[in-house]
Amino acid sequence: QVQLVESGGGLVQPGDSLRLSCAASGRTFSPYAMGWFRQAPGKGREFVAAISGSGRNKYYDDSVKGRFTISRDNAKNMLYLQMNSLKPEDTAVYYCAADSVPYRDILTPSIPWDAWGQGTLVTVSS
Repeated sequence: QVQLVESGGGLVQPGDSLRLSCAASGRTFSPYAMGWFRQAPGKGREFVAAISGSGRNKYYDDSVKGRFTISRDNAKNMLYLQMNSLKPEDTAVYYCAADSVPYRDILTPSIPWDAWGQGTLVTVSS
């Protein structure tokens, strides 16, 4: 079973940038797609972005397209989310997630994610 630990959250002002990291352990990292989700206060969890195991394919929710970039370093078992031009509505707890099936190239929010981190809080406020 894969274990995921997020880091990098914090308090930033609108327009600032932040990079989240997710460290994976317990399972071979590279074959599995990875994703980022978020949950704002009082709301349900929503999809943010996904990346295939090779890193070639990426998929973003429209709300973050052009501002956020998902990436991974398979040599380090790390997943990243670079967030630019942050808005107050980006305030949420951000979670990383791992696919349950290896070698998946077609990415959608409804992938059967079978592992989740504990989350890292991002607050965007002036």
